[in-house]
Amino acid sequence: MEKRNEITEGVIWKQLLVFFFPILLGTFFQQLYNTADAVIVGRFVGKEALAAVGGSTATIISLLINLFVGISSGAGVVIAQFYGAKQEGEVKKAVHTSVALSLVCGVIMTVLGIGMASWMLRLIATPEDIIKDSALYLKVYFAGSIGLVLYNIGAGILRAVGDTKRPLIFLVISCLVNIVLDLLFIAGLGMGVFGAALATILSQFISAVLVMAALLRSRDSYRLIPKDLSMDKGMLVRVLRIGIPAGLQSNMYTISNLLVQSRVNSFGTDTVAAWTAQSKIDGFYWMIIGAFGIAITTFSSQNFGAARYDRIRRSVKVCMGMAAGVSLAIGVVYSIWARPLLSLFTDDAAVLDEGVQLMRAIAPFYITYVSIEILSGAIRGTGDSLAPMLLTCTGVCVLRIIWVLVMLPIHRSHLTVAAGYPVTWIVTSILFIIYYLRGGWLRREIARERAAGGERKE
Repeated sequence: MEKRNEITEGVIWKQLLVFFFPILLGTFFQQLYNTADAVIVGRFVGKEALAAVGGSTATIISLLINLFVGISSGAGVVIAQFYGAKQEGEVKKAVHTSVALSLVCGVIMTVLGIGMASWMLRLIATPEDIIKDSALYLKVYFAGSIGLVLYNIGAGILRAVGDTKRPLIFLVISCLVNIVLDLLFIAGLGMGVFGAALATILSQFISAVLVMAALLRSRDSYRLIPKDLSMDKGMLVRVLRIGIPAGLQSNMYTISNLLVQSRVNSFGTDTVAAWTAQSKIDGFYWMIIGAFGIAITTFSSQNFGAARYDRIRRSVKVCMGMAAGVSLAIGVVYSIWARPLLSLFTDDAAVLDEGVQLMRAIAPFYITYVSIEILSGAIRGTGDSLAPMLLTCTGVCVLRIIWVLVMLPIHRSHLTVAAGYPVTWIVTSILFIIYYLRGGWLRREIARERAAGGERKE
């Protein structure tokens, strides 16, 4: 008896939640990697070290890994579409092409990350009192890039076929190891920033080993067979056609954030530390909304592969409602309890005061970002990755840069910088809603599939 695919046949809201919660918990533990570093470094080393492992370094890390994470999402979309269409041979080909590509990307990321660390930090005006530690953290972090990329591609493959539990288990194990190593290296051995970076990359390697072992032992069509690792040209093109725009879209945020970070750096170490602490708390919201985004992308991909186009639109409505409710609730909590949350990272009064101001300027507006994440994910799940990237570039990257360049000279304040976030979210949301409602994206991808030989009935 053939196994029922709940993503393409089950109750939409139930399946979205079944898929969402393991992703949420997984991204929660992934977020704990850097948060544990920040808490332990901030408490046992000081605010200069706290600024060194966040702020500039976090922005640069995002810039270099986002392109690969985008490629991973492209691979996930392709695999999910073939899995939903029950084309086992194509699933196998996509899996082996994606893992081979990830190994190449890991080597490139290591070389670029180590070679360009100091230059990038100076480019965004990192304060001199933290640049040495920041460069050290970056170089050690990128020395372990292979573990990072292998985990992400492996977890992406498992999620694409509907398995969200094992990536969660692997991340929990990895995160616990990371915290233990943080305490050992930083609090116990006094290794400071180097210890924080070393703990992170060692724990990432553990998660990579676990997820690769799961793929090697699988009996399904997505089983990894080392001797079959190769890059099929047609499959590579398909993965990159979706993945590169997705990665560039993520980097639209990072590129604009580099400019923002350079302006934040100009306010001094207290502001950089406040921005770092706020961003760690802020990161927990982004992991939640990101989990909704991953859920709707996979949901859209498998239903597109199964030619269940009606379920794509219905799932978008359900997911938008859930994401909006959660965003509103988190915005309220963050605004009310800003100081106690920030106190987890530092007890410096000046840093706390600035951090509270930042949180209350940004958190109430989370709900304005929901349309961007959910609509972008649903559209990308059908294979249309270029349009979401262009909309993000226009509404977020370009507008945010204009905001900072124009408004900051008029009113020089860290709150002026922070205000650019809700302004750009609102504009970009409007652009996405218009594009989604026009519907051309879905008709175009259906036509593309039919032209490629995948004739389906609506």
